[in-house]
Amino acid sequence: MSLEVRNDTDKNQYSLVEDGSVIGLAAYEVDGDEIRFVHTEVDPEHRGGGHASMLVQHALDDVRANSDRRVVPQCSYVAAWVERHPDYQELTAR
Repeated sequence: MSLEVRNDTDKNQYSLVEDGSVIGLAAYEVDGDEIRFVHTEVDPEHRGGGHASMLVQHALDDVRANSDRRVVPQCSYVAAWVERHPDYQELTAR
């Protein structure tokens, strides 16, 4: 099993890919200096294994490393994830 997270900019989403198939996504909208995470989902058969957490962490790490955008967690999962990980809260205050 091979997992990777990639930024599919043409779809405005970070995709969680397992062996070539997308099994999860974190959709976003970009507006100026903000990136709004609006929806996160993982295929039902892959839930409960930490896949959504891995997806969100990689997405936020990518935003941190490659832009100065402020993260706006409109998706309830991303908002809860950021709340549980204080070291990522600075991204919402940029």
